[in-house]
Amino acid sequence: MVRLPRPTLSLFLVLSFQIIFSAIAFGSDFQESDEEEFSEELLLRPLPDRKLLAHFHFESRAPPSLSDSHGRHHHLFPKAIAQLVQKFRVKEMELSFTQGRWNYDRWGGFDPISSSNAKPPGVELWAAFDVPQYLVDASWKNLTHTLSGLFCSSINFLESSTSYSAPEWSFHPSSGSLRYGTLPREAVCTENLTPWLKLLPCRDKAGLSVLMDRPSIYRGFYHSQQLHLTSPEFEGRLESGIVLKQTLTVVLQPDSQGASNTYSSETKLQPSWSLSSIFGRKVTSRCVLAKSSNIYLQLEGGLVTELENVRKENVISWIDNVGSEGWRTNPFFDLSVNPDSVLREVNSLHGSSSSVLYEYSVAKYSDSRPFDLGLKWKSPVVWSCPQAPLHASRFLMGSGNERGAIAISLISTGLNEHFLGANIVEGSCKLEVDIFQVVPWYIKVYYHTLRVFVNGQPQAVTDVVEKMRVSPSEDKVSPGVMELVLKFPCDVKSAALTLEFDKGFLHIDEYPPDANQGFDIPSAIISFPNFHARTHYFEDNSLKRSPMLSKLQEKSRVRSYSEVLLVPLTTPDFSMPYNVITITCTAFALYFGSLLNVLRRRVGEEERFLKNRAAKKAGRLAQLLSMLSAKIRGKKWEHPQSPSASSSFISLKLIVKVVLVTGIAIGWQYYSQ
Repeated sequence: MVRLPRPTLSLFLVLSFQIIFSAIAFGSDFQESDEEEFSEELLLRPLPDRKLLAHFHFESRAPPSLSDSHGRHHHLFPKAIAQLVQKFRVKEMELSFTQGRWNYDRWGGFDPISSSNAKPPGVELWAAFDVPQYLVDASWKNLTHTLSGLFCSSINFLESSTSYSAPEWSFHPSSGSLRYGTLPREAVCTENLTPWLKLLPCRDKAGLSVLMDRPSIYRGFYHSQQLHLTSPEFEGRLESGIVLKQTLTVVLQPDSQGASNTYSSETKLQPSWSLSSIFGRKVTSRCVLAKSSNIYLQLEGGLVTELENVRKENVISWIDNVGSEGWRTNPFFDLSVNPDSVLREVNSLHGSSSSVLYEYSVAKYSDSRPFDLGLKWKSPVVWSCPQAPLHASRFLMGSGNERGAIAISLISTGLNEHFLGANIVEGSCKLEVDIFQVVPWYIKVYYHTLRVFVNGQPQAVTDVVEKMRVSPSEDKVSPGVMELVLKFPCDVKSAALTLEFDKGFLHIDEYPPDANQGFDIPSAIISFPNFHARTHYFEDNSLKRSPMLSKLQEKSRVRSYSEVLLVPLTTPDFSMPYNVITITCTAFALYFGSLLNVLRRRVGEEERFLKNRAAKKAGRLAQLLSMLSAKIRGKKWEHPQSPSASSSFISLKLIVKVVLVTGIAIGWQYYSQ
């Protein structure tokens, strides 16, 4: 072995340590840049109809996947979601479970939550794939089966081509790789919420998720749990990996025991509430794996406007004083916990007043000092939420089980043209409305019967419909799809669309167990592409570390869902098969019973039985008289026997039965063939 000189050995050791330290430093920087993140936030908002909106927002981020993505270990990001994205190459996906219907009149329709988190009843699923066009349907079917097992639901029913559609431009820009499906009658229960919570790093054991008390959530007027994921790496953007957003939107009714004081015939004090009274629990600590854990209390712009109008005689507005020590002494409400900071909306589109946001950090609370935010109203306030440009509703027309019509009604909410920001096209103001509607195949819609009414007057379809795409339904293959782009005058008061349809017939095997209840037509989607809902607050450090506030600042298209229609179809009498089965089984029982009775009967045993019975009936006295009579006549006495006529009669009866049964069997076989 060659021994190195001492100076050479020292230089070698110094260079080795430098290389090792450089590798460690480089690895630490790489790990920091590729670190997984998780955040949890809760937004509380009083509603005008004496209810409370609670919006939970959980966001998980995974770094860009390496070349060997299947062997990657995830610390915070759910592994099941990462494998699902990689296996089916999902660019974007959204899944929602909803119970109840969002009230656009009272809860608003022109804010980010109502536009993005108000979903139709049941299950809604849409996904865009990064696969060739001929593999999109196969990827969709595999995805539905995977999600069905993951969330304990009936999403696998969406694998049938009769249950999903492929919108092109009215729903989401996807260049043909998007599939959309709904299950309006899917029931939502704790079996769907539990696997949804298991995707969180702390589940429901710590952090804000401890507030998700099952009875409190499912007792509400509306709740919708949503899962939205994006994977920009399929689009060539490697700066961000998979982003998973889990939201739970609940509308609850606070206990109104302390709000029964009536101030006038139309004004009533809003009910006071706290976290413990709404959810039955308090927040004891944050999830230790969460990068940020915040709770926000939002006062809408309409509420702030009313509060400022009450205090308009004062020189200093109450909003200017909420951040100081006088925040507890305002004459309208009291907060049980002092906020850490107060944010004011800027560039509001809903008038002169802007919404106000109180921020609370959960990190400084513990088991010995739990967080229990409460709001107590001291003065009655009446306000309204911002509405979409047009209020949409859908209903059925006609009667009978043969034909009918679908009508979509659009009524103006009274917003002016400047607020709407409508397009000026060729010197005239136009309001653009997009409609996306999917109809099951057994509802045979005649799209050429489309009629449009504006302000109660019929209009030519070409004057209102700028763009239209129709995909007629095919029996037992695909549903009917209609995509419309409508242009109305900005001063429109009301508009309506009607479509006639015929009701089809289903095979008896295609009817659901509750066929007499009716068949559902999924909700239509009405969107306004020129109007975007966003809530922009002052730029500060809180916005950079708050994914939910960043989401509220994004421009989201104003969108609303119509009602789910219930169509009664011609339903067969399902009791007839039961009756037929009963009659057939009765005939078979009589036939085989008689046949077995004849074949198994023994004639000799019956004759002996008759003799014994006749002997018993004769008695002792009759036998002595018979013996005396035989002795007088000089004949030998014999034991009495049954007459031969009875034997011949029995034999004849047996022959008739055999012949009759044989004839029935031959006739049955003849007519059955």
